[in-house]
Amino acid sequence: MNNRLRTFVFCALSLCSTIGWTQQYPWQDTTQSLDERVEWLINNLTLDEKLSLMVHQNPAIERVGLPAYSWWNEALHGVGRAGEATVYPMPIALAATFDPGVARMVFRNIGVEARHKYHIAQDTGYYGDYAGLTFFTPNINIFRDPRWGRGMETYGEDPYLTAMMGVKCVSGLQSAGAAACLKHFAVHSGPEGTRHEFDSRVSERDLRTTYLPAFEYIINHTDVKQVMCGYNRLNGEPCCTNRYLFDILRNEWQYDGILVTDCWALNDAYETDTVIPRHRTHATAAEAYGDAFDREVDLECGSGLPALREAVEQGRLSERKIDEHLCRLLHTRLWVTSERGKDYEWLYGAFPWEVAAQSMVLLKNNGVLPLKEDEFLRLEGPNAYDSLMPLGNYNGTPKHTVTIGEALGKYQLLSAGDGKTLVYCGGLNPQLEGEELPVEKEGFYKGDRTRIELPQEQVDEIKAFKKQGYRIVLVLCTGSAIALENVIDDCDAVLVAWYGGQDMGTAVKMLLFGEVDDFGHLPVTFYRSTDQLPDFSDYSMQGRTYRYPASEPLFPFGYGLSYSFYQLYETQVSEADFTVEGIISQCNTDVPDATTHRTVIQVYLKNENDPDAPHKQLIGLCPITFVRGNPTRKPFRIELDPFWFRQYNPETGLMEEPRDGTKFTLQVGFSSDDRDLFDYPFTYHNRK
Repeated sequence: MNNRLRTFVFCALSLCSTIGWTQQYPWQDTTQSLDERVEWLINNLTLDEKLSLMVHQNPAIERVGLPAYSWWNEALHGVGRAGEATVYPMPIALAATFDPGVARMVFRNIGVEARHKYHIAQDTGYYGDYAGLTFFTPNINIFRDPRWGRGMETYGEDPYLTAMMGVKCVSGLQSAGAAACLKHFAVHSGPEGTRHEFDSRVSERDLRTTYLPAFEYIINHTDVKQVMCGYNRLNGEPCCTNRYLFDILRNEWQYDGILVTDCWALNDAYETDTVIPRHRTHATAAEAYGDAFDREVDLECGSGLPALREAVEQGRLSERKIDEHLCRLLHTRLWVTSERGKDYEWLYGAFPWEVAAQSMVLLKNNGVLPLKEDEFLRLEGPNAYDSLMPLGNYNGTPKHTVTIGEALGKYQLLSAGDGKTLVYCGGLNPQLEGEELPVEKEGFYKGDRTRIELPQEQVDEIKAFKKQGYRIVLVLCTGSAIALENVIDDCDAVLVAWYGGQDMGTAVKMLLFGEVDDFGHLPVTFYRSTDQLPDFSDYSMQGRTYRYPASEPLFPFGYGLSYSFYQLYETQVSEADFTVEGIISQCNTDVPDATTHRTVIQVYLKNENDPDAPHKQLIGLCPITFVRGNPTRKPFRIELDPFWFRQYNPETGLMEEPRDGTKFTLQVGFSSDDRDLFDYPFTYHNRK
């Protein structure tokens, strides 16, 4: 070989080494099927190497060219905990849009941004937590009690709305080549302070009619890649070793994706920590890990590799079962990481301020809104200039944040006393409610609330301003329902703004001044007071949510005002093809110059046959937007899924299709309140 050729070969080999092409293994060949690539890896890994891939921080296995990878990433409402990223409104706010299409656009964009960040991490050689493409989202637990601090992470109290939003979250993320995860399986909604020892005692009826339907529906209607088991026990057994839950997941629903533990959840099964009370259902770590992995858990988020090895050594976990886990894990890992060159496009129409505006709910307006452009305002309240509050939790760091005070700044009256409209930015913040927080303040405990009323100091301030003659617009920043009975008469208008993301202030300003008329609807019941709630630790659904009410709330599920009045015409219900059709008209508006006007048609089902069935339940919705200058009458058509007509059979313990000829009542209108709904008889006909 001459010197010139020798130099060329040396340079070529050096270049190949630099860009990782020194060896090619069959699993790297993307022209082969995933099954073939996964099979090669499983056949060529040692037992110890296989075990190392069953905890969330996978080490590199250089001899087969497999790089390191962490399964733990967050995308609750934007790529979280990974530096700069777009921050959308919290999921409870997304649910208030009552528009699953918005959720799909949001999560498609999150997925595209996530892939961009993943490529940057790869190029810089970072393979740690929060850099991968497997996300622990969405949280589809039912927000059964407003005291739960993590309720802001959910899509509200209703199984149907939760399922619809969850389907679009999953499809949006996964359409961009990222993997979603349904959590927390199952029956998890507080209390946060005792979650490592708490036993959720639930009847089979409540389990099947409330806590499981969203999981089942999403699994049936998407190719969701992961499900996460929760910290709590369910009827005595930790969720991450729970035979009954696993049987439902794998055998009833035929789910064949990854089952991952919540982070360090298995430790609760055996540790004897004296600071944090634990389940302590297993004598040793090997026993707990053996139960979890020899049943259906595929992946641990945690540090249990030594316990896994010990479980294998004790004969609690076979290599055949390990290979079954690896098959699922490697299928998903190769799927998300093998599309480096694929170009995913951003979906327009889901800008943070637009999503925030469509999520905010107008609860009261005695005519003070919309504000006038030449109106001088006084701005007060603890959330007026808080730049962290809009970001919620599990968030990234946005390039910018627009606070309410910044957005309303030019309208403020700086000299005390010539303006009488006061915008009071009150409510809560994510430092008071959230996941297992170190908060022990009156009305709050470790992330949860002990009372749901507006903090007393805010009530006192509002009443003092009212006595001074101000017209008060209350902007309520919150991740959950707040009882307003003791202050509602002092407020001229109330806007629930949630934790609205990086452009929250812009959305508040545009709604208050009537630039858009895009208000949302309540995804949770706003109770009158804490006294309306059952005991927080009681998981029975009786007396909870709009589906099992014990008394009348202050504002019902699905409620929301706007600046316009809407009317339904020619509504028809088809028993043959399960549809509701008609015409909706925008009859008049207080903001004719607004660019858009929006409402949501809602369909509820009343079951007259089962006295233990929900009082009513949402089974259909249709968001409607009118654009300025366009016709103010639109046809609508809502397709109803027979899945949501199913009834609980106490003899079999299962949800079953109604008998042919079963009579129901459909209610169509603009909230769950009977006064906002029109009744239509509906006879169920078996479609087989």
